[in-house]
Amino acid sequence: MHHEHQKIRDVMTPDPTAIEPSTPLVEAARLMRDQDVGPLPIVEGERVVGMLTDRDIVVRAIAEGRDPQSVTAHEVASKQLVTIDPEQPLDEAARLMAQHQVRRLPVCEEDGRLVGIVAQADVAIEAPAEKAGHVVGEISK
Repeated sequence: MHHEHQKIRDVMTPDPTAIEPSTPLVEAARLMRDQDVGPLPIVEGERVVGMLTDRDIVVRAIAEGRDPQSVTAHEVASKQLVTIDPEQPLDEAARLMAQHQVRRLPVCEEDGRLVGIVAQADVAIEAPAEKAGHVVGEISK
């Protein structure tokens, strides 16, 4: 499949782990650890209302001496929410990530429903092509 025609839907992780606005930070942090993920989408109903990053926890809770057992995800999460539609091309995700300095984007249908998550690695379009070319070059020597 050619990269030019690939859409977010083709590379996203479907049904990503999400948390509720009321999820305590300590629980969110454990999820990040156990699933080895950074930002977690915060979902109310089926709609994404924010993203919680490990940095949000450190800067807005730990550094301020707040209790991670009692502080909720919603209280410290970045309110700036950048989402992408599953039908968008990959380079649009790359552009949004660069523009907003984020490594992961929640993928949402038009009604705001969370359907996936796309990471920087998923949209690194240049890397695979270069690697493939390099390997072929090595073999043909």
